Amino acid sequence: MNRRTFTKGFTLVETLVVALIFLLIMMGVTSFERDTFYDNSIQNGSFSTVQSAEEILRTMVTQLRSASEGSDGSYPILTAASTTLTFFTDINGDGIKERVRYFLSSTTLEEGIMEPKGTPLSYNNATETISYIAYNVRNLASSTNVFDYYDDTYNGTSSPLTQPVSVSAVRLVKITLILDLNPNVSPGPRTYTTQVSLRNLKDNL
Repeated sequence: MNRRTFTKGFTLVETLVVALIFLLIMMGVTSFERDTFYDNSIQNGSFSTVQSAEEILRTMVTQLRSASEGSDGSYPILTAASTTLTFFTDINGDGIKERVRYFLSSTTLEEGIMEPKGTPLSYNNATETISYIAYNVRNLASSTNVFDYYDDTYNGTSSPLTQPVSVSAVRLVKITLILDLNPNVSPGPRTYTTQVSLRNLKDNL
């Protein structure tokens, strides 16, 4: 009696089905990892934005709070516009007042610093050093002022001074930054705001 030996194996169709299932599983895992990485990058970016905004506002408040007469005798505040603020303050504590200019250029907040030179001391626009301090600023897109100004009648709910602002009337500055890393994706723009009383111009605030 002849005995037949059958060797069990995969047919071509079975092999293709297994390969297809494996491919689908790998695609699912890859998609999950990609989405997880994307979500984490968005969250980390938002966290970094918060940290940056808080640090920027803290620095601006510190400098503004101690605004005082320039080393050439200029009034403490030089210009006070909705997207530009120029004032004098002693940044490094050497007794000489730097001229500090914050201004919004499109979606970038920039800072210009100028040290007085010569005898007597004077400020030369050509010596201004400009640095970028905040990117992805969306104030212009939302028609929101970076700087709002209040006089000595401010009571917490007062309306800001209308432009053009008389610099001699300014006693408090409100700073608002709207930041959005990518306007096309979540979580969308975030608004950071603070206010600072100008210590050396303080009346009854």
